[in-house]
Amino acid sequence: MEQAPAPQTKNRYWRRNMVLTASLLAFWFCATFITVYYARHLDFTFFGWPFSFWMAAQGLLLIYCLIVWFYARTMNTRDDERA
Repeated sequence: MEQAPAPQTKNRYWRRNMVLTASLLAFWFCATFITVYYARHLDFTFFGWPFSFWMAAQGLLLIYCLIVWFYARTMNTRDDERA
């Protein structure tokens, strides 16, 4: 029969989860709002399009998918370690 994890282990697990979540939210904020804020200054061609247009149309969607993928992979690893 399995024993329940110690409260200290649970606290460490949730603290690590909150740090990961906060880090990814900070990255999301920077990718979204800083790119949009400085869009006029990002005036160079990227794959044949202005960079600001490319980031709005394609780049940010890729970044969001990478954030979700990274979070899911990391949490699966941590869950496996905890089990």
